[in-house]
Amino acid sequence: MTLHFEFWPTTVFVAVMLCWFTFAGIFLFRKKPPAPPESKRESRSLFGVALQGLGYAIVWSVRRPIFSPPFKVSRPFEIALAAITIGIAVASIWLVMTAIRTLGKEWSVTARLVEGHKLVTAGPYQLVRNPIYTAMFGMLLATGLAISHWIALIAAAIVFAIGTRTRILSEERLLRGAFGPEFESYAHRVPAVLPRLFNFKRS
Repeated sequence: MTLHFEFWPTTVFVAVMLCWFTFAGIFLFRKKPPAPPESKRESRSLFGVALQGLGYAIVWSVRRPIFSPPFKVSRPFEIALAAITIGIAVASIWLVMTAIRTLGKEWSVTARLVEGHKLVTAGPYQLVRNPIYTAMFGMLLATGLAISHWIALIAAAIVFAIGTRTRILSEERLLRGAFGPEFESYAHRVPAVLPRLFNFKRS
């Protein structure tokens, strides 16, 4: 099998893969603070984790021909799309790195509260309430633009969005119970995932 290399799609592929190694490394090799005693956990958020994982599986599995552009477009648009894709991936790394550092001991895979839990509203949490999910979606979008068929990217984004909504509702149920009006005020000011686009409210 002979691979046909095109400069911009190949550049995007390599850049996004390098970003993925960095993105995974942030979670795997981050300095973990001492874990405080856990006071409450919302196990239903695990369903959201599974759906987010399924979204990633879709975007990685249903691929277009390797090193090919996602759409048949003019060269200037192809270059612009390549720059946007790489920019999304790099921004996602910065966002997740900053968010985890800001969150500290209170970060967890599933929804939980710990003793002495504080409502974090500094750093990237001033922009969106869930910047880690914003970064995760950014990596999904960049991956789809780098390697996936456009239909797979749309399907993956829908599944991921449902999973993210499930996790947010579970987590914010705990936060509303713990912080009451303080959290309500914060949620009113700051959108959930994407500024001015998505703002998941309590059902």
